[in-house]
Amino acid sequence: MFDARYDDDPLAKMKPRRGPVQRREVPLARDLVVEHSETEWCGAVVGAREGLVQLEDFRGKVRAFPLSDGFLIDGEPVRLVMPQRKPSGRQRTASGSFAAAPQRARVAMPSRIFVEGKHDAELVEQVWGDDLRVEGVVVEMLQGADNLADVLTDFRPGTGRRAGVLLDHLVPRSKESRIADAIARGPHGAHVLIVGHPFVDIWQAVKPGRVGLEAWPTIPRSIEWKKGICLALGWPGDEPADIADAWSRIRGRVRNFRDLEPELVGRVEHLIDFVTVDA
Repeated sequence: MFDARYDDDPLAKMKPRRGPVQRREVPLARDLVVEHSETEWCGAVVGAREGLVQLEDFRGKVRAFPLSDGFLIDGEPVRLVMPQRKPSGRQRTASGSFAAAPQRARVAMPSRIFVEGKHDAELVEQVWGDDLRVEGVVVEMLQGADNLADVLTDFRPGTGRRAGVLLDHLVPRSKESRIADAIARGPHGAHVLIVGHPFVDIWQAVKPGRVGLEAWPTIPRSIEWKKGICLALGWPGDEPADIADAWSRIRGRVRNFRDLEPELVGRVEHLIDFVTVDA
């Protein structure tokens, strides 16, 4: 016959749980009282070096334990970690500028910077975004150099309302150079600065060494340029998602302005100066 008195097995509750113990990370601090899980040595932290933490018990005796061991604080499993050091000196942004102190969001200034497409805008944001937010400069996309004249007509550049434009492949006798010359001679020319880099696409402004190349490959005109780059790198390049993934991988290798070609860095800095001169 079943006896309900034995339905609850207290010994079962005492069985150790399987699987790794979840430990909360706790930064080391002097006088922090912890217990070494294995030896049950309890003491206050009095030092740490070369991967060891030193604990002093209530009798004044000091023992050292590997920092990678498990510890307890008030019975809770923890993992002791070295405290993060605060960087010394003034910090710099990805563009190399001194980082400004935290401040309230600034209202966007009337002047704008225009770039050809999404990839250009993403790279400019990644490297110069902190600087642009401090100045209140907005970056807008043209969706192609062919749209520049119409965009500027709608924008209406003028005194205190400048337009800085970054174009790809701005070299003599290119389509982009003809567009730039026509704008410069037009009614908005005095309030518009058009600069460009010599690369076929903004991808080439990333130093090739960042993706393991000695130089960006020359792609035959019969192959769409970005697809050709993907093929040269051994990546898929047939679908729009492949191109987006490739750009994400390339841009992910950019840490700061030093990973970009000077021909791009100088042009972007010039544009920022131009649109903020009256700010």
